[in-house]
Amino acid sequence: MPDKWQDKLTEEEYRVTRQAGTERPFTGVLLNETRDGIYICKCCGAQLFSADTKFDAGCGWPSFYDQLADSNVGFREDSSHGMVRTEIFCSQCDAHLGHVFPDGPAPTGQRYCVNSRSMDFTAQQGDTVKG
Repeated sequence: MPDKWQDKLTEEEYRVTRQAGTERPFTGVLLNETRDGIYICKCCGAQLFSADTKFDAGCGWPSFYDQLADSNVGFREDSSHGMVRTEIFCSQCDAHLGHVFPDGPAPTGQRYCVNSRSMDFTAQQGDTVKG
């Protein structure tokens, strides 16, 4: 029997957010998003990241050096695929977002590597695509 997330999400969004999947690098629709705004959880709408903290890490996924609100992004150890990493997830609904690595820019030194399929983007009103 399908759960509430299967009814709300596409098959790929479900695989990423509810089954801790990963989208292929350089395929996410939010990778090259440059407008000002807020990145929110695809599942529940929790505010996760500000466009002000987004940077091009060259890794193939949207990357941020800080989370918007400490209470909205959680952390847990992920020892899948023969390595130990720190998974990031939405604290409000437990959606898998991606992983965080200690190789980001100042001021935090963190790189939140996030699947586009785990987020939606809300542009700041009046902002246009930056060229």
